[in-house]
Amino acid sequence: MANRDIIVIGGSTGSIEVLRTICGGLSPDLPAAILVVVHLAPESGNRLASILDAAGPLPAATARDGEPIERGRIYVAPADQHMLVLGGAIALRRGPRENLFRPAVDPLFRSAALSHGARVIGLVLSGQLNDGAAGLVSVKACGGSALVQDPAEARAPEMPRSALQAVEVDRYAPAAELAALLGAMAASAPGPARPVPQDLHLEVNIAADGELDSERLRDFAEPVPLTCPDCGGVLSQTKGSGPLRFRCQIGHAFTGQALDTRQESAVDEALRVALRIVEERVELLRRLCEKTAETGLAARYASRADEYRAHAQTIRRAIVAAVMPDAEPADL
Repeated sequence: MANRDIIVIGGSTGSIEVLRTICGGLSPDLPAAILVVVHLAPESGNRLASILDAAGPLPAATARDGEPIERGRIYVAPADQHMLVLGGAIALRRGPRENLFRPAVDPLFRSAALSHGARVIGLVLSGQLNDGAAGLVSVKACGGSALVQDPAEARAPEMPRSALQAVEVDRYAPAAELAALLGAMAASAPGPARPVPQDLHLEVNIAADGELDSERLRDFAEPVPLTCPDCGGVLSQTKGSGPLRFRCQIGHAFTGQALDTRQESAVDEALRVALRIVEERVELLRRLCEKTAETGLAARYASRADEYRAHAQTIRRAIVAAVMPDAEPADL
């Protein structure tokens, strides 16, 4: 009898301890493979697999490109590569970043849903922003099951909370109960197969380094007056259900929350660069004023220096307001 034999798990901040708890509670004869994506910096190395390998009875290892997926094993995405499920094997690709990360959770969830449909169980753990929510929508759209860590106990509740808002999940539970839930769900028969949404093929292909052009992008997204912060190209808003999402023609993808975070960072950097330039302008004008003290130009330079000091103070207030949006005017 077929069962739910593909478990995909995604998390970020606060998820490693949860993963250790899950691995420690799994049965050694779990009739499913587990594939794990945790947001990693490119230079972070690949130590997570050894942590999970020591945590419980199932062997865990950093995934290798092209290796077949076997039940009773845990596969961990390496740093700086998306981990995808293509048929019965793992594919590692350096496709465009999604939601500021590579590896990202959504590409794994989408590819598993595309390849294995109703046999997939998707689990979203603790993390910031909302990577995983759109992928969980794809898992459910293809007949799979959705499970979420209870946001009330998550160290970073944004990811599980966003998943709960995006899709009607099968269960949400605290970390201590997730291993038993996964075991019970994996042993059960999958639901009926569902038609695969056409856009799912396209988005999995993008993560797998497939080509993307304007015409194909229009099949599932509409151009909007926003710029991709990674490449400067025009963003398009994706159609369909789930969280607000955008893609550019290169393939970079952002949820609305991820784009907001990236834009806020860019604004902060631009303000700080502007402050540096204005303060250097004040210094130059001050020196010109000193050098021309015996001429009629000194007053002009002094006046302009005062103007730029006022500009610098305005920018400082803007920076403080961006960092402390609830501050009272007197605090600025």
